[in-house]
Amino acid sequence: MNTLAAVMQLLVAAAFVSIPVVRHRFGPVAKAAAEVELRRQNVRPEVLEENKLRFDASGHETAAPATVAAVMTATAALNFAGVDLAQLLTWIFSSLVVLMNVAIVYSNLTAVKSVEAAFRRKGDPELTRVEVAPFLQAAEDAFPRWVRAQTYLRNTAVFGGSAVALIAVSLV
Repeated sequence: MNTLAAVMQLLVAAAFVSIPVVRHRFGPVAKAAAEVELRRQNVRPEVLEENKLRFDASGHETAAPATVAAVMTATAALNFAGVDLAQLLTWIFSSLVVLMNVAIVYSNLTAVKSVEAAFRRKGDPELTRVEVAPFLQAAEDAFPRWVRAQTYLRNTAVFGGSAVALIAVSLV
């Protein structure tokens, strides 16, 4: 059962690694599309850079998923090795991954409100003029259609893989 848990943890790790990979590859295209939308709204596109707003895989967009992937890979290695501590670590980290992914899904579902609030907090009057829904839609539309399916697949892998890992270590 430890092997099954480990395989599921590696699946979860791969799912998290896919986030910065996709953003790195298509983030610049999304940014360009968002800038076109800003121009349509008579907002200077430079406002994004001035406020350090990005669509690529820089900063926490890489660090957070890479950290999750590293932790899950390390826990998988312990499960493959049959180390007793692996069961406890699986319970801790797989549970945390489920909670984090719930937060990610919620964030995606409430993106317009979240971005509007973030723009207000920035205190830049130009950002507060941005119509956020079409701005975000323009960026999202710049990603290939398969990215939406990949997002669903990633969420399924994270939720399902974590659940299977938790069940597998519970049966040991």
